Amino acid sequence: MSTFEFQRDGLQLYPTVYDDAGIERLRGIPTKGPGARLQDDSLPDLLWPVSRIASRLLGIGAQPVRAVLFDKTAERNWALGWHQDRTLVVEERREVEGFGPWSRKDGALHVAPPIELLQRMATFRIHLDPCGADNAPLQAAVGSHRCGYVAADQAAAEAEQHPVAQCLAQAGDVWAYSTPILHASARADAPARRRVLQVDYATFALPGGLVWRGVALAHRQTAAEWAEENAEAIKANRERIAKHGIFGEDLRRW
Repeated sequence: MSTFEFQRDGLQLYPTVYDDAGIERLRGIPTKGPGARLQDDSLPDLLWPVSRIASRLLGIGAQPVRAVLFDKTAERNWALGWHQDRTLVVEERREVEGFGPWSRKDGALHVAPPIELLQRMATFRIHLDPCGADNAPLQAAVGSHRCGYVAADQAAAEAEQHPVAQCLAQAGDVWAYSTPILHASARADAPARRRVLQVDYATFALPGGLVWRGVALAHRQTAAEWAEENAEAIKANRERIAKHGIFGEDLRRW
């Protein structure tokens, strides 16, 4: 699938991104359990294969800004209805127009940004175990990433207006989706362990003094420091967006 098709559909499977050794290294990242927001200095290097894909989809300089481990088992066999991922993880609270409400999950400070920022991001699900049709694969409403903000009570109805993709995977596969795409997950019919490391990527600094929390313990850059370090990539992305729009010239023709 081309970048154009990802921009059009909002999701794409990248098979066998990690071999067995890579999967074992990812499984070995210290974590406090399912749903943990991960910060570990080894993560940037371990995520390098995904960071390369992110830079192709979003632009040069794509950085991992949040990592969450999901671990579904027979004992933890939950369901999640249709929804959009609506929050970012930041270092500290600052009141910035368009950002809110605020919340705290697993000790990390979250805030909902304007939808336009989410539309410039991508989320990657790194499968650490196989996920077949009977093990609650992610469902994604194809093309729904271009719907803007969808109210929670309208998410299921909006998803019905789109084809639904079943995100089946083998261990080592990676699914990428545009962060605001509508998605859901049912309870597994035949539950087996299904670990997924989910990582959000962005190519931009946050406004108003907000700072990405990042995925590494050593990550403590201010927005100004991040912008200075990535000045050339930011300039290139701004020129591309100014010329083609966030989703690209090809999508406008589609």
